[in-house]
Amino acid sequence: MDAADMGRDLSNVLISEDELQTKIKELAGQIDADYAGKDLLIVGVLKGAVMIMADLARALHIPVQMDWMAVSSYGAGTKSSGVVRVLKDLDTDIANRHVLVVEDIIDSGLTLSWLLNNLQSRNPASAEICALLRKPDAVKVPIDVKYVGFDIPSEFVIGYGLDYAERYRNLPFIGTLAPHVYGGE
Repeated sequence: MDAADMGRDLSNVLISEDELQTKIKELAGQIDADYAGKDLLIVGVLKGAVMIMADLARALHIPVQMDWMAVSSYGAGTKSSGVVRVLKDLDTDIANRHVLVVEDIIDSGLTLSWLLNNLQSRNPASAEICALLRKPDAVKVPIDVKYVGFDIPSEFVIGYGLDYAERYRNLPFIGTLAPHVYGGE
C-alpha cells in the first residue's frame, strides 16, 4: 500500500519511508553504543511497534532478545482513554535484564508511564524507552525517553504500524489521515 492507494483518505505524508529508515539506523547506532556488552531485551508494544521493532532489530549490530506486550488505552477512537488494559504480557522474566521498550508513538504518555512503572516493578537492571514518534504538545505526564525518532505535531497519524480502526498499518510512511475518514470534518 502506498500514498496513491489511499486516494483522498490521506491528507499528507509527514515522514517518508526514506526518512524513517535513516532515523532507525541512527537510533540503532546509538543503542549499539549504549548497550555494547550488555544483555539487552527489546520489548515491542503491540500492535503499533511491529514495524519499528522489526526494522530496529535488523539494524542493530549487538545481539538482542525480543519480547512483546500488548496494552491498550485507545479502543477505536483517536485519543487515549487513559484506562490501560494489558492484552498480552511478557513471556520473559526481566529481573536483572536491560530492557528497552520500543514504542511507535507517545501521545498523552499515560499508557507508556503506566507500562514503564509496571516493568520497573519487575526489577530489571535498567528500563529505557525508544519511541519512533512523540507529540510534545499532547504529553500529559512527564516521561524520560532515551531515544526519540521524531517530534511531531498533535495530529492524528497513520502508517508504519500506526492505525485507525486497525487500518493503514501497512503504509511504509507516516501520514496524516483526512478528517472525513474519522469524522473530524
